[in-house]
Parts: sequence; structure tokens; C-alpha cells
Amino acid sequence: MQVVNTIAEVRAAVRAARSRGQRIGFVPTMGYLHEGHLSLVAAARAETDLVVVSLFVNPLQFGPNEDLARYPRDLERDQRLLEAGNCDLLFAPSVDEMYPRPMETEVNLPNLAAVLCGRSRPTHFRGVATVVCKLFQIVQPDVAFFGQKDAQQVAVVRRMVEDLSIPVEIRAVPTVREPDGLAKSSRNVYLTPAERADAPVLYRALQAGVQRIEAGERRPEAVREAMVQTVAERPSVRLDYAEVVDGTSLRPLAVVDGYVLLAIAAYLGRARLIDNVQLHVSADEVRRV
Repeated sequence: MQVVNTIAEVRAAVRAARSRGQRIGFVPTMGYLHEGHLSLVAAARAETDLVVVSLFVNPLQFGPNEDLARYPRDLERDQRLLEAGNCDLLFAPSVDEMYPRPMETEVNLPNLAAVLCGRSRPTHFRGVATVVCKLFQIVQPDVAFFGQKDAQQVAVVRRMVEDLSIPVEIRAVPTVREPDGLAKSSRNVYLTPAERADAPVLYRALQAGVQRIEAGERRPEAVREAMVQTVAERPSVRLDYAEVVDGTSLRPLAVVDGYVLLAIAAYLGRARLIDNVQLHVSADEVRRV
């Protein structure tokens, strides 16, 4: 695996790969990798010839009172995991390399960014869209891979790519979970043993919502209430939101039908965790997407 730290080095490596007729797969990350990230690398390995992973803790997507300074970092560990996962090229730039001067340019999707996580993190998706757009310009991949756990991020990136005619295909890879259902996340490291024991309630809440839909419930407020009641079984878990929305636009649904996203976020101690499930709901069936 080649490790580079500059934009010029990435571009040179990608040019060389393209001259050999290779397809470029790209996995953008903030590091402190886990099995979820490695599933993205595996998906890129299966579909493309040159697998590029970026490791960059992006300050633009952290609010003033968020966890930028204490976000977990371990570059040596991440390099070992990527070597074992058959990554070809690791791009690990400094903040100065990515932002040599304060950014004047921003990418903002105000409607998609204002809902769900955007209500409590109002600048987050502007930072995400801006850095992903910049990384796409640097790496110029054929296919980019994202985790479906971050469903709102996937929706933002897909719409950005469509609106700006960026020539990259977006792949959403299924969420990787612990045996008890907890979605893999770099922020799980923040959980105390007691908080870790309570954390699977997020997935149970989503399952409660799914079960209501499978039983024939089509009122979004009733599905949401099933999720809220499940979280309430763990008083230590502070609910941020539980929503039933359109899976593409993220807008509230009048009726549970079509491509449906059940999304949840909650605080456990100093950790803020998110999770979701996607369904296709019709008169004939309820199918997980």
C-alpha cells in the first residue's frame, strides 16, 4: 500500500492508474477505522482496480462545541487495517494541505442539510458536502463508497453529484453491526460499559418501527411513537430524534409508502449515535432495502 500526504501525489498515482486502463474506487473516511469502513474497502476492491482511501478529520463538519479535538485518531492502526484490507493508496493529508487558506467556497444543500441531524448540527452537512466535493476533485474516482449508516450523508452526496454533474457513481454499502445490533461507529469508543449496554436500544427502536409497518401501520406518527416508546425504556438514553421520512428527499411522509427511511439519533453520555433502516413499502409487501 502506498501512503501519500499531498494532493499532487494522489493525482500522480491516479493518472498512472488511468493510463493503465484501471477504474478508480474511493472510500473517504475520518479514520479510526472499524469493520464498517473495511466493508467499504472490500466493496471497492470487488468493483474497481485501484482502491483509494482518504483519512482526514475534516474541521469544516464539526460545530464549535463538538468533538473535533477529541475525535479518535490512530494513523498507525488504520494503516495496518488498510494494508490487511488490500487498499492500494492511502491519502492522509494535513489540514494545511487540504485548506492552505480559509475556505471561501462552500457547498450547501439547504433542504437536505436542515433536517434530521442537521437540526442539532446546523453546519455539519455544509462541511461534509464541501470536503467530499473537494476530495472528488482531487481523486476523480469512478465510484465512491459510503456507509448506509450515514443515510443523510449519502442523500446529500448523491444530490450534490447530480446537481453539479460530478462524474462519479455513488455506492451505499449496508451497515455493519455488532451481534446485539449496535451499528459500528468510531464514536462507540466513547461509550462507558453501562452506556454500551444501553446503546442497542437504538436498533431495537428501529425494529419496533419496522414491525409496526409490517403489521400494516401506515401512519408515520404511529410508527414514530413505537420508536420513541422503545427508547424510553432506557432512561439514560437521550433521544435527539426519531423520524419516518422519504428515503430520497428526507421530507416527512403523510403516509408510509414507497422508499421509506426510519432514522434515529440519541445521546449516550458524551457520544451521539445515529442509525437507520430503509424500506420499500407497497400495498403488497414491506421489503428492506
